[in-house]
Amino acid sequence: MQTQRQSVTGTRSIIATLDEVRSATQQVALVARRLLTMYTQDLEPSVYDQPQFLETVKKMVLSRSYAKVRVLLADPSRVIYEGSKFVHLARRITSHIEIRHVKSEHRDNQAAFLIADDRALVYRLQASRWEGIVEMNDAAVARRYLNYFDEIWIASEPEAETRQQHL
Repeated sequence: MQTQRQSVTGTRSIIATLDEVRSATQQVALVARRLLTMYTQDLEPSVYDQPQFLETVKKMVLSRSYAKVRVLLADPSRVIYEGSKFVHLARRITSHIEIRHVKSEHRDNQAAFLIADDRALVYRLQASRWEGIVEMNDAAVARRYLNYFDEIWIASEPEAETRQQHL
C-alpha cells in the first residue's frame, strides 16, 4: 500500500518510505529540462535503477541535445558497476551523463539528493534512511544544494569505470 506524502507547503512535502522516495525522484526527474544533478552514496539501485526513472532520464537527454545528468558518487566502494542499470545507461549515453567520484576528503556528507534544473529537489539528510523532503518549486533551496554540488564536482575526477564501453 502506497502512503500519501505529507504536504508541508504547496510545493514541499515530507517523504518517509522507499515508495515515496521513488515517487518523488520520478516527479523531480520529470520536470528536468536541461540538468539533472544527483548526489548519491552508492547509486542506490532501489531508487535509481527503476525502469520508470531510467526511461525518464533517457528521454530527457535524448530529446534535448544540451541536456546533462551529473552524478557525484560519494562511496564508490559500494557500487557494483556491472549490475547497475544506471551505469549501463551512462555508458551508452556518455556525452550526456557523467559520473564522478567524490574525493575522500569530501566524503563526510551522508546525504542524498536529486535536483532538476535549479528548481525541484528531493533531499534526504541520511542516504541510509528514506525520510526527507521533496520541493518542487523553490529556486533558493535548490541553489543551496547546487552550489554545494558544484564545489565538490569541481574537486572530483571523472570516473573511468563508467566510461568504459562494452565490446
